[in-house]
Amino acid sequence: MSRTLIIPENYKSVLTLRETQHAIKYIKDLFQQTLSFALTLDRVTAPLLVRKGSGINDDLNGVERKVEFSIKEMDFEAEAVQSLAKWKRMALYRYGYNEGEGIYTDMNAIRRDDDADNIHSIFVDQWDWEKVISRDKRNIDFLKETVCAIVKAVAFTKRKVNLRYPQLNGTVCDTPFFITSQELEDMYPDKTPKERENIITKKYGTVFIMQIGNVLKSGKKHDGRAPDYDDWALNGDLLFWNDVLGNALEISSMGIRVDENSLRSQLKECNAEDRLSFDYHRMIADGTLPLTIGGGIGQSRLCMLLLEKAHIGEVQVSVWNDEMIKTCAENGITLL
Repeated sequence: MSRTLIIPENYKSVLTLRETQHAIKYIKDLFQQTLSFALTLDRVTAPLLVRKGSGINDDLNGVERKVEFSIKEMDFEAEAVQSLAKWKRMALYRYGYNEGEGIYTDMNAIRRDDDADNIHSIFVDQWDWEKVISRDKRNIDFLKETVCAIVKAVAFTKRKVNLRYPQLNGTVCDTPFFITSQELEDMYPDKTPKERENIITKKYGTVFIMQIGNVLKSGKKHDGRAPDYDDWALNGDLLFWNDVLGNALEISSMGIRVDENSLRSQLKECNAEDRLSFDYHRMIADGTLPLTIGGGIGQSRLCMLLLEKAHIGEVQVSVWNDEMIKTCAENGITLL
């Protein structure tokens, strides 16, 4: 295993397998209703596949290999999506959404280069959401307001889950602490980004780390970001403290999306200006696509957090190597 598997001492799932399956559905039904009401979102249908070379697929950090294949009786290849960051903005334009309105969808993706561990799987399931905003909403205050709405939806769902399953007793802090990646590095310059995340999230419970993608004073990035969806000055990661594993759990990566200026600037910084030949990028550069805010919220990670599980495989069905299956079985972790 390429990452360290965390085995909590004397771990035993609070819920049975059957209770877990019921609880997963309850969480997904309740949270998406709460989220859609809080952010004014409609549910839409989303793709699992897109054309190779369309520029619509998410490049993540720019190095991950996509799952791609040829198709019978078609003269092009397809790719399994890695996320829907770009597709959603195109959809808002095509479907005629206006300022203050948005969409969310069930996004299923395959990330073949992800390392499997307690919180990572090559199968990714998210609520991907996107909302049209005006230019005057492209600021930190509006970003924070949106983050607070999402956090309150998570905390509300946790309270309802605990009422239904009183054997669960964990809580979620409903007041996020905001900090930039540079401020965090300044506080803990001798720590790695993940160590910083753990320290600050353990202290505050719920944390939103802002401005991810640019190089910090140390000459390193807090984390990688593709240059063509989030504005690196107006984005961030939402973290919750996970008592079961004793570390920070990232539930969402989100942000205000690039406009014509930040798109060109970030593409230039990444030597990726060739992407301006794609329709998606041209439509941002010429102002055709609406200005938006959006993100992804991990479905399995949220279920894992709220159901106080030690491994993401306890709330989703995926594939794992033999060593992980054996180690988990020996330590009371039942993978679905």
